[in-house]
Amino acid sequence: MDNSIILIAGGVILGLILGFIIAKTLEKNNASKLVKEAKKSAALILKEANSEGETIKKDKILQAKEKFLELKGEHEKVILSRDKKMDEAEKRTRDKESQISNELAKTKKLSESLEAKERDYNHKLDVLDKKQEEIDRLHKSQVQQLEVISSLSAEEAKSQLVESLKGEAKNDAMAYIQSSMEEAKLTAEQDAKKIIINTIQRIGTEEAVDNCVSVFNIESDDVKGRIIGREGRNIRAIEAATGVEIIVDDTPEAIILSCFDSVRREIARLSLHKLVTDGRIHPARIEEVVEKTKKQIEQEIIEVGKRTVIDLGIHNLHPELIKMVGRMKYRSSYGQNLLQHSREVAKLCGVMAAELGLNPKLAKRAGLLHDIGKVPDAEADMETPHAILGMQWAEKYGEKDEVCNAIGAHHDEIEMKFLISPIIQVCDAISGARPGARRQVLDSYIQRLKDLEDIAFGFNGVKKAYAIQAGRELRVIVESEKVDDQKAADLSFSISQKVQTDMTYPGQVKVTVIRETRAVNIAK
Repeated sequence: MDNSIILIAGGVILGLILGFIIAKTLEKNNASKLVKEAKKSAALILKEANSEGETIKKDKILQAKEKFLELKGEHEKVILSRDKKMDEAEKRTRDKESQISNELAKTKKLSESLEAKERDYNHKLDVLDKKQEEIDRLHKSQVQQLEVISSLSAEEAKSQLVESLKGEAKNDAMAYIQSSMEEAKLTAEQDAKKIIINTIQRIGTEEAVDNCVSVFNIESDDVKGRIIGREGRNIRAIEAATGVEIIVDDTPEAIILSCFDSVRREIARLSLHKLVTDGRIHPARIEEVVEKTKKQIEQEIIEVGKRTVIDLGIHNLHPELIKMVGRMKYRSSYGQNLLQHSREVAKLCGVMAAELGLNPKLAKRAGLLHDIGKVPDAEADMETPHAILGMQWAEKYGEKDEVCNAIGAHHDEIEMKFLISPIIQVCDAISGARPGARRQVLDSYIQRLKDLEDIAFGFNGVKKAYAIQAGRELRVIVESEKVDDQKAADLSFSISQKVQTDMTYPGQVKVTVIRETRAVNIAK
């Protein structure tokens, strides 16, 4: 039993040893095969690497040669350019040398010519000197002979001649002065009157035209027909919407706008400009444009007020007072533009206050605002004197007592309590006293037109009223719901009787009542 176990164990051990030997042998054979294959792959990789290296080497050599040729070409171009510039510089140098040589030759010739002329000039001077000496000698000889003949020296004869000439000149001058003074006395007064009259007429004409008439220029007379419209409906719509008389006559390329109210006239002018530019001219469009223009004028009034106070250096003025200042542009005082008059008074007040050692800014502020009462908003304000109304507004919008008193006292409606008050009064008189500054006739004419419109507004149903044709016609627009055709005729008669009894006017006044009915529907 023990022997069999030993034999089995020995067989197992012997099998293990043989298996190990066989495995080692097989492993060695596989390793040798792997080494051979690795060597073969390495040789192949080395061969491919050498081949690729040769290719890269050849490409780099070719690139280096191309780069070399390129650099060589650029270098040759640079060299050729430098050679060309050097050739050009050499050529310019040769030309300059040639030019300098020519200039030197000319200079040499001129120098020789000048030397010849100088020699000739010196010769002539010598000859002249000799002739002058001879003339002086002959003159002395003649003077000596004359002295011997006249028994007077040259100085004595000269003094006698001067005295004689002085006496004659004095007598002639006195006679000329006397005649000139007599002529001046006769003509001075007449010429002065003529100059003053011409100046006043020129200024007055400009003021009247500026206050009553505007000219609207058009490109061609064809536009006149479009403005008039079919059977005159467009021009009637413009006149009804703006209250301005449109005069279309034979004047080439011009339409005249006539109205005493410069605000209405400006609205009509701007509306016409917009309509002509747009090209659409019909009653509905006219009313739309007029409404937009009225809003634009209101904005422009505010801008004018702001520019005025900025120009005069007036600060912290209430917005409502600024608006009133802007409205002065479209108002006049006795034919004088109210804004220009107020600006002038403000500047005069500032200068005068500074000369007297007072506050020039305060005086300038009062001068600008002194006539704001002439631009009332409501009809009720028109019954109050403009100085008192202006003072009330100034107090309402927080102006100082000095300014308020100066506004209210500049026409002596109230007592003057501050030193700047008489300054405002004096400067207002200075501005209004300039020749041609004011026209009493124009102011009364404008007041008459306003009174005409106020009479029409006193009747029920009147929506708008416009005095046109220099007050010879009163055009009244009534509300169609309140006034029928029969009442329109009665209203025209009543207004004409009221005008006839309450007003004084030259000629006749035509009262036209317009009643218009419109039916408007909207298609959706």
